[in-house]
Amino acid sequence: MERVAFVLRIKPGALEEYRQRHAAIWPDMVAALEAAGARNYSIFLDQDELRLFAYLEADPDFAALVKRINADPVNMRWQRYMRDIMESEIDPRTEWAPRLDELFHMD
Repeated sequence: MERVAFVLRIKPGALEEYRQRHAAIWPDMVAALEAAGARNYSIFLDQDELRLFAYLEADPDFAALVKRINADPVNMRWQRYMRDIMESEIDPRTEWAPRLDELFHMD
């Protein structure tokens, strides 16, 4: 299991729409994340900056999760659905939002 954290950003004026879409996340999107290996997935909001801090545990590892979720048609639909309200930055090395370095962990 690999712990992964990354930062995303909501477009100005889109916070309430982001909240509504995630409050009604598609059950098949949750199932796709689980099937890809995402566990313990949380997203936190810095409302002043419209910045999202996301954390998940990837089973067995992050590279495998990204490969599986990026090939899933449900995820492709979800990404198109969210595109109008998200600022997208993708790291070409990982095909995902830029990861944060883990500096401390306590179980």
